[in-house]
Amino acid sequence: MSFRIDRVVTSGVFELDGGSWEVDNNVWLIGDDHEVVVVDAAHDDKPIVEAVAGRKVVAVICTHGHNDHVTFAPQLGEQLYAPVILHPADQQLWDMTHAGQAFWKADDGQRVAVAGTEIELLHTPGHSPGSVCLHLPEAKALFTGDTLFAGGPGATGRSFSDFPTIIGSIRERLFSLPEDTRVHTGHGDGTTIGAEAPHLAEWIARGY
Repeated sequence: MSFRIDRVVTSGVFELDGGSWEVDNNVWLIGDDHEVVVVDAAHDDKPIVEAVAGRKVVAVICTHGHNDHVTFAPQLGEQLYAPVILHPADQQLWDMTHAGQAFWKADDGQRVAVAGTEIELLHTPGHSPGSVCLHLPEAKALFTGDTLFAGGPGATGRSFSDFPTIIGSIRERLFSLPEDTRVHTGHGDGTTIGAEAPHLAEWIARGY
């Protein structure tokens, strides 16, 4: 396969419900030597632009609308002549950071072509109403944003989130994928579907 997956780690502040937390975010670039999709334009646009390295940017896809995942999305889209894609259920979160800025509306099952393959968008609400995951069947790769991490689901203790909803999304949309699917997360290290699926009952029992 000619395409590749690159990771850029940026650092900044996540803010919601009056609180703020220092976080490191994974920014993912999916493509080849000619074109690329940027996943989550977090915190700092300079290292993202450097990693793009002059390639055509097909789209800037936001896994959800929290400020630490969309920090530079509008600016990056304008600078690189690329549409910004976000699920419309996260409009309220988007408006906290980028009120009045337009984006292309993501749909469940939507496909984005890049580097000779297609990325499928899966609507996986719970961490936020409009959370999406990106699935590349050919590469056995899944980009989960803050929906699924190594060791459990994303946080659901803040506004616009819901634990039973995220559990349903993970069970029905993600754990139905092949066990050898590599999970590329929004923060921290990755994992696989096979490594996480056996622990679903434990997560439900602990409630987070």
